[in-house]
Amino acid sequence: MSDTLGVRPQPASEIDEWDYEADVVIAGYGIAGVTAAIEASEAGADVLVLERTGGWGGAAALSGGFIYLGGGTPLQKALGFEDTPENMEKFMRAALGPGVDEAKVHDYCQGSVEHFNWLVAQGVPFKEEFWGEPGWEPPHDEGLMYSGGENAAPFNEIATPAPRGHLPQMENKRTGEKGGGYMLMKPLSDVAEKLGVRAEYDVRIQRLIVDGDRVVGVVAKRYGKLLTVRARRGVVLATGSFAYEQQMIEGYAPRLIGRPAAAIEEHDGIGIRVAQALGAQLAHMDATEVAFMGDPQMMARGIMVNGRGQRYIAEDTYPGRIGQATLIQQENQAYLVIDEAALEEALGTETATRFFRQPPTWAAETVEELETEMGLPAGALQSTVEVYNRHAEAGTDPLLKKKPEWVKPIGTPVAGFDMRNYTAGFTLGGLRTDLDSRVVHVSGEPIPGLYAAGRCTSGVCAGGYASGTSLGDGSFYGRRAGRAAAHDGPESN
Repeated sequence: MSDTLGVRPQPASEIDEWDYEADVVIAGYGIAGVTAAIEASEAGADVLVLERTGGWGGAAALSGGFIYLGGGTPLQKALGFEDTPENMEKFMRAALGPGVDEAKVHDYCQGSVEHFNWLVAQGVPFKEEFWGEPGWEPPHDEGLMYSGGENAAPFNEIATPAPRGHLPQMENKRTGEKGGGYMLMKPLSDVAEKLGVRAEYDVRIQRLIVDGDRVVGVVAKRYGKLLTVRARRGVVLATGSFAYEQQMIEGYAPRLIGRPAAAIEEHDGIGIRVAQALGAQLAHMDATEVAFMGDPQMMARGIMVNGRGQRYIAEDTYPGRIGQATLIQQENQAYLVIDEAALEEALGTETATRFFRQPPTWAAETVEELETEMGLPAGALQSTVEVYNRHAEAGTDPLLKKKPEWVKPIGTPVAGFDMRNYTAGFTLGGLRTDLDSRVVHVSGEPIPGLYAAGRCTSGVCAGGYASGTSLGDGSFYGRRAGRAAAHDGPESN
């Protein structure tokens, strides 16, 4: 069989023999793939997962593990936090846009409590403990945290703040190795295995196989050999983002050029490209999450300024929001200004050393001296600090509305940290899908037999981000994809 087609679909009439067959074929064994596999299997389908690496997990298993859930989950209630689906939706519509898929956000919020309960039923553990300090993630195994700036300006005036970063409990936490993401994936993969889900590893999809306008399988490759895989009911794409596909980054999300991708190298956009070759519709391909490699404890206690010495964001907000604002709005120019007392206080906290331990780039006895050493326009930083301190004396921040608990005058001596180019990111855009995770054609109609979930799709995020939304909508709509695919096609009856 020739491999000259690239990602163009191949007619089923050209296939003489199938190497593998299943009712539902899933490409990718991360969070979207494993949840799709569980639901499809429980719906009575024979399920085969094709995974390009040597084992299950994907980016999910290496992540911090946050799942963005709310609306009044049992964990929220147990820890004394009130939330409703409507309140959750207010925040998500404001924070994850512009241009969010309102039907998808509404659907996700309405189903959030049920999804939490489903995860618990599969064996995913959550510790009833809250971590309320600024940070990328809790330092231990606390199960709940603010993970999207819900309690910071401007969102704390749009919706009632409620923590929605749900984190699976772990032992001997090692982020990026055996953290919350691993503790999410391990019980789910165990369930899939017990249900009889089959998996073939070191298999990378190449293109889709079609019978007329219906997707009936995939062509894949293992160790240089092409394989044909028949899907009797449906194909689910769960292959991750395009963060490591340079041509797609340059064409769709050029602000990430040269930025380290906060993803895994297998995220090369293949699921998007094979569906595009069928006429699949795309959405929000320029949307990116931007991690900012600064310590939230330090940023909250100081002020962040741009290349003109001006503040541009409330420093106590979600670090990913600071990253987006820095890269997209400030041309990646950022400095942290903090006085000695505040710096010592921040370094004394449990989370202080996780991301940011190097000494200050500059130190000075006065703000004027620091301004000169940083090479900022004369008077710019002095004016910023003067205005900030004037209001901070009363514990207020009328300009950017940082919460009073973090608003204190900047004293002396004072330090500056050069945080230019401290950003890394991953892509949020992808295939447009409906509420049943069917891939939508440019005509607006679903492509028969083709489903998708996770970061190869445009999920609940259209621009903004909150930690946990990738694993959240990936698992939520992965389940939808598995159920819908299991009931698709003439051979599902």
